[in-house]
Amino acid sequence: MSPLRSLAESREVLFVGGKGGVGKTAVASAIALEQAKGGRRTLVVSTDPAHNLGHLWQRPIGDTPVELAPLLRGVEVDPARTTDAHLAAVRATMTRLMPEHLSGEVAKHLSLARDAPGTHEAAVLERVAEIVEGRERDELIVFDTAPSGHTARLVALPELMQAWTEGLLRRQERSASFGAALRGLEREDEDPMAASVVGIGARPKGDRDRRARRDSEIRTILTRRQERFADLRAVLQDPARTAFVIVLAAERLPVLETIELAEQLGRSGMDVGALVVNKRSPADAGPLLTARREVEEGYLATLAGALPGLPRVEVPLLPGEVLGEQGLTDLGRHLH
Repeated sequence: MSPLRSLAESREVLFVGGKGGVGKTAVASAIALEQAKGGRRTLVVSTDPAHNLGHLWQRPIGDTPVELAPLLRGVEVDPARTTDAHLAAVRATMTRLMPEHLSGEVAKHLSLARDAPGTHEAAVLERVAEIVEGRERDELIVFDTAPSGHTARLVALPELMQAWTEGLLRRQERSASFGAALRGLEREDEDPMAASVVGIGARPKGDRDRRARRDSEIRTILTRRQERFADLRAVLQDPARTAFVIVLAAERLPVLETIELAEQLGRSGMDVGALVVNKRSPADAGPLLTARREVEEGYLATLAGALPGLPRVEVPLLPGEVLGEQGLTDLGRHLH
């Protein structure tokens, strides 16, 4: 059995990534199509802002799953729409929890946050978590990811977001403890002068109850968010459930970028299951392509030296463009 078929059949989630322009979308789709034809329900998801999934399948694909073939659905995650939905949910929560006089500041902050560095990545990560959480029993999810740098950041985000949320929880706990101490000083049955000693005034019981409810809801939201990122991190870092397939061309820059990406994924705790070397030049099609193949062999020797023992599948340079179900079926024969 080929390494790609073994990975696809034994995992719940596959990520397909690599340098831009090497054929990631085609490889991801061909893997997904082959699994669907074998009887497994499969979802192929593009997280690349420059989507090619719809072009490849020659049909519109959007943020809602559409059927591409029997047992195979496709989704193109829309970063702008995902970000807007994410910020709208945050706005609704903050508007409900924060005092009314701060609503203008909340709106201003979220307006600025929309274009802040990392906002789109965080929103896409939320969408990835939702998709993984919503995975149907025995379904395979194949993520067609953005070029290497973006993908490495996305994969590292669950750990960073979990740590950030834990920090917010600790701050919220300290704030709650301090608030409890203040409430102890402002009890209605105490002398108001006692509160004035520490510079606070007694607050009505209704205000204290609202603050307590708000603090409790904030903690619930943060805890749920922490659990979501912890669960996603656990899935991504479990080699029995998730693997990463790196697609590359046998050229200098893609090879160097592949080595770097594999190292970054390793530091993030993700298992690199296989390499796909796409569009290999033939050795028997004239002197030009023969010479080209010899150059490729040198780069692949560098790859093997840096990533020894990693399964590798080589796909020949095909005569036509890979398009539609038939083109992906033809590509799949070389993958499996």
